[in-house]
Amino acid sequence: MNVIHDLLAFIEASPSAFHTVKSTAQLLNAGGFNELRWGRPWMLAPGGRYFTRIFGSTLIAFRIGQRLEAGDSRLKIAACHTDFPGFRVKPNPDIAKGGYALVNVSPYGGLNVSSWLDRPLSMAGKIVFKGKNEYEPEVGLIDFTRPMFAIPRLAPHLAKDTTKEIIDRQNDLTPIAGLIDAVNGDKGEKYFLTKLGREIQRDPKTILSYDLNIYPVEHGVSVGMDAEMVSSPRLDNLTSAKACLDGIIDGRVENGIAVACFFDNEEVGSRTKQGADSSIIRDLLAAIARGLELDDDTMAEKIADGFLLSVDVAQGYHPCYSDRYDPTAAPGLGSGVIIKESASGTYASDAEAVAIVKGIAGKCGIPVAEFVNRSTVRGGSTQGSMLSAALGMRSQDIGVPLLAMHSARELMAAKDMEALSSLLRAFFD
Repeated sequence: MNVIHDLLAFIEASPSAFHTVKSTAQLLNAGGFNELRWGRPWMLAPGGRYFTRIFGSTLIAFRIGQRLEAGDSRLKIAACHTDFPGFRVKPNPDIAKGGYALVNVSPYGGLNVSSWLDRPLSMAGKIVFKGKNEYEPEVGLIDFTRPMFAIPRLAPHLAKDTTKEIIDRQNDLTPIAGLIDAVNGDKGEKYFLTKLGREIQRDPKTILSYDLNIYPVEHGVSVGMDAEMVSSPRLDNLTSAKACLDGIIDGRVENGIAVACFFDNEEVGSRTKQGADSSIIRDLLAAIARGLELDDDTMAEKIADGFLLSVDVAQGYHPCYSDRYDPTAAPGLGSGVIIKESASGTYASDAEAVAIVKGIAGKCGIPVAEFVNRSTVRGGSTQGSMLSAALGMRSQDIGVPLLAMHSARELMAAKDMEALSSLLRAFFD
């Protein structure tokens, strides 16, 4: 089994959150999981493997062990996210200027915008058409796969200040989609929808809406004198999604209940109907309890005794910026699985949770390291704290260390991905 080959194939097939869910569902189907419809009654059985999709961009997979009584029958949850920083196409996106057709976009998430300049970009997501009634429109996924856009940087001798690059997120980040043939009367009107309709072979007038994101058309590759690193788009957070998939599919799950959550919208705060900061996790556990005919007290006991891993990437130590890191707890690439801790509570963690992860890793020979932010840096937040608070469940944030986080391409160590997948398998065992 080639963990990196499988990861890069998963990333290639997942250029939007909707495609991440589609790729995840395909691997779960191949792993013997049965799909359930969200919001409908479920009939569940010990030994069962199940998953459900929620609003197209969130997915929950779970397995039921053979034993559900108290003791070593635990509730184990691993959570990650399906989205990643990039650009979203705005409504009425056409901008015609100086013979160019441009597409108006919104930055999504805390992306490192300069890294997206001068790259070949494509587009993927969902398109919505008129359906059989107003409340059930037709939805289709699309991935154009080929280069369609570019955001060219201004030549340095035209810049006002060549010592500092200042990027206006509205004016300087508008992709060029093509050239307007003014000689033949092309004024760039409805340019985007016309081209979109041609690509999908549908009348553009039938397109009611869309949720499309721009992404770099670049393959992941091995990097380093000994090919020990991986450079790829979307390592944040498809490394975690793939590891959670490996764990829920391959873990033995002999007893208890194992859950893998693939939430959308983490990069913009998670407070959406399909995000981790919603009612989904509570609704899910209630649905599982009903499907297994467990009473409220039994499920409450499982939650209280359960454990949750929030799986998201970590800031790896950058050798050129030592002053940005904690002096004693800043592991670099190749350190294994990172245990993220924060006195401010931005990461889900406590001493027992750290000990549990170390115990699992130590038992299986999996390398781990602890990370805290420098005291002058607040750092990012994750789904872990909000899920832990919503459930009242002990939780720990973990992930692989990255460099160039939120850039169009990110960098990791190959062996860290192997360690993370091994830890998730061990966790669900």
